[in-house]
Amino acid sequence: MTKTTEARGSLPLPPGSFGLPLIGETVSFLRDRNFVNNRQKKYGPIFKTHIMGRPTVFMTGAEANRFILSSHMDRFSWREGWPDTFKELLGESLFLQEGAEHQRNRKLLMPAFHGKALGNYLSVMERMTQNYLQKWERLGSFTWFPEFKQLTFEIASFLLIGSEPGEETTQLSQWFTELTDGFFTVPLRWPWTTYGRALRARDRLLVHIEKAVLHRQQEPAQDALGLLVQSRDEEGNRLSMQELKVQALLMLFAGHETTTSMLTSFCMALAQHPDVWTRARAEQQKLAGDGSLTMEQIKQMTYLEQVLREVERLYPPVGGGFRCAIEPFEFNGYYVPKGWQITYRIPETHQDSRIFSQPEQFDPDRFK
Repeated sequence: MTKTTEARGSLPLPPGSFGLPLIGETVSFLRDRNFVNNRQKKYGPIFKTHIMGRPTVFMTGAEANRFILSSHMDRFSWREGWPDTFKELLGESLFLQEGAEHQRNRKLLMPAFHGKALGNYLSVMERMTQNYLQKWERLGSFTWFPEFKQLTFEIASFLLIGSEPGEETTQLSQWFTELTDGFFTVPLRWPWTTYGRALRARDRLLVHIEKAVLHRQQEPAQDALGLLVQSRDEEGNRLSMQELKVQALLMLFAGHETTTSMLTSFCMALAQHPDVWTRARAEQQKLAGDGSLTMEQIKQMTYLEQVLREVERLYPPVGGGFRCAIEPFEFNGYYVPKGWQITYRIPETHQDSRIFSQPEQFDPDRFK
């Protein structure tokens, strides 16, 4: 049974432990990669804990995801669910906005990411990727993750803030790493702490982005930042300087962090499954032309899409997300109070044999 209610009745809270006074189980959550799995084995798919200063319920499985993200999504706050560290570092960006504000800014951002604009970005992506392919051929042996992280950041930073690959991009990437290191950490603001460094890195990135925005306002272009600067809503209003800065910062994060993980898992999967690699390569050879890559060619890469969907299923680049209960609710016999943080999970759902047959196997043909 899943429903919202104002009355707790005789329903119990989910099983689990709040851990130590004040800090709860935050240290274990941040350091133990098996934090969720260990507690699921002990308590089941729904359990309570206390992390990042808040009582939290982890809810796993397709039914839980549907409850949080679809059927009862209006009972949860997106913005209030995320830790304060995350909210402070990313600011009032689209990722943390809700309601009319979210809809308005989403429409303003869309011109930079619709089909025609994406087609215009292809030449940049292709040129930079070719440079890295030549570099990797010279190296012979290397580690995928840091290489992909550098490549995707260079592409994102060029399109979003006009930074050419080089020393400037290297410095920006270092600041960005310091920023993301602070998303889920203890919010101690001293300069030598992880969070203190994250705040300093955020400020430096925003200063750099502001310079890029001012440049684009003086010299319009059809890159992502140029389109954001030119975008207007129905009343003719544009994004303010502060809005442009925080939205560009968000796009830098969204544009390379998860893509890096996805590409690394993709290469690992191809190496482990040579038959899949052979089919994917054959499709690329068939579609390869003499000129530059086009969106029409990409649309014809049906087997590659199957492979990427299976990579995303078996190795999801995002483990889950946060919400906040804006009213008390019941779920599968448990009561969850108003104001508690809710965490939904993705990997466990993708491994559910009731949804995917033989879920542990890598099989792109399941997405034919």
